[in-house]
Amino acid sequence: MHRIWYLFWIFFFFFLFYPLYLLTSRNPKYYGLLNFFRKANSFICSLFSGVFFSYKFEEKLEAKQTYIYCANHTSNLDIMILCILAKGKYHFMGKDELLNNPVLGIFFKTIDISVNRESKISAFRAFKKAGENLEKGMSLIIFPEGKIDDHYPPKLGEFKNGPFRLAIDKNIPLVPVSITNVWKINWDDGSKYGSKPGICDIYIHKPIDTSGLTDDDTDDLKNKVFKLIDSKLI
Repeated sequence: MHRIWYLFWIFFFFFLFYPLYLLTSRNPKYYGLLNFFRKANSFICSLFSGVFFSYKFEEKLEAKQTYIYCANHTSNLDIMILCILAKGKYHFMGKDELLNNPVLGIFFKTIDISVNRESKISAFRAFKKAGENLEKGMSLIIFPEGKIDDHYPPKLGEFKNGPFRLAIDKNIPLVPVSITNVWKINWDDGSKYGSKPGICDIYIHKPIDTSGLTDDDTDDLKNKVFKLIDSKLI
């Protein structure tokens, strides 16, 4: 019953915000405003569905700094969590199936970047575009596992190299994010175990400076982020 209630508000507020999304997604100069509406939409949906987000910061994030946010992925709620967390202009990178998603499709056809995980060419183009956006001051939000784990309770899966290589190449601070218990509220899309009201705890680690690192440091950076995120999931 709660999942039906939650989905009702998702679609209700999406259609309410849709004209604003349609207008602001047409031109990149309005992407900052588009993200403001995404943030407001996410906050209102969580409020009406009885799901609340508690953020704990190791260090305050700079509002005007461009970041690469790396978070573990266990629920569709993670999208709203990161929309509320991110500052200024930001965009997501996600699987190309989201192009046909009734809610997220409009974003992945405009501001966000879709990638076919089975295609190296698609991945190359996606990270090239992400690099260009980072240079324009747009933060990137990415789930380095690449998908929600099929195992329940979820375990932190192996990370892809892409976001860490990108952070080094573009000299962008990387923010590890541990979404600790959201899977207890709504795992995956909630279709198997349903959903319930509650408080989701999110731990934002201190940004990692990537200046001075080279491509040879990619694996070390990836392992460091993995251990940091995992340390709050245990």
